[in-house]
Amino acid sequence: MTRVSEDERAADSTDRVPVLLVRGDREYLVEPGGEQGTDLGVLEVPEDVQSGDTIETHLGDEFQVRRLRGPDLFHHFERTGAPMVPRDIGLVIGETGIAGGDRVLDAGTGTGVLAAMMARAGAEVVTYEQDAEFADVARENMALGGVEDAVDVRTGDVLEDVDALEPSSFDVLTLDTADAPAMVEHAPDLLVDGGFVAVYSPFIESTREVSKTAREVGLSDVTTRETIQREMQFDERGSRPSTAPVGHTGYLTIARNE
Repeated sequence: MTRVSEDERAADSTDRVPVLLVRGDREYLVEPGGEQGTDLGVLEVPEDVQSGDTIETHLGDEFQVRRLRGPDLFHHFERTGAPMVPRDIGLVIGETGIAGGDRVLDAGTGTGVLAAMMARAGAEVVTYEQDAEFADVARENMALGGVEDAVDVRTGDVLEDVDALEPSSFDVLTLDTADAPAMVEHAPDLLVDGGFVAVYSPFIESTREVSKTAREVGLSDVTTRETIQREMQFDERGSRPSTAPVGHTGYLTIARNE
């Protein structure tokens, strides 16, 4: 049997990361060596495809190749619910400083966009999803995003496994679950000194309970912010914020283990 080195395995994994094939408003996420049917013909993606290449369908229509970026996952992952939007993921990563070498415990995987983007930032992620079908979809999404080696998707309730988790072994705890307050109680035991908790919730009632619990268990710098953003509109009449109703997405609570 031929022994494959760690470097060779890493290189092979990198080569297999999907690429975006773009033409106008059409976008397809395809692995090198894969095939994609479109209304403009079939695309055969070479194994050695590179960002910036042009690929033609069998009917002669051209698609541009782009390297996969984090926000693309939000648009191309198979959805099992409403995923956290990129701007809120940016806040989680920015507020907690997630980076290479960090270990993250995540609960409420859902589609897996948050877990995947934390992995792309360099973290190793253990994520829990209670719905077995959702967990299966999340695993497929991790492979699609090229981060399956960095994200361990577990089926089950993290609260039922919490006693089996190694104490002081996580740098960040991210929660997007209805029972987040109960999990926050365990944060001081699970996090390293100086580690962060980030809790995302669409409802103010659970957010208030998270904040209260974080203070009761001795976490510091407990801060809750509404995440809201308005798009600007520019036209010949003038400039103003968009009147589109989607501005608020949820509440984000950040706390630190001291």
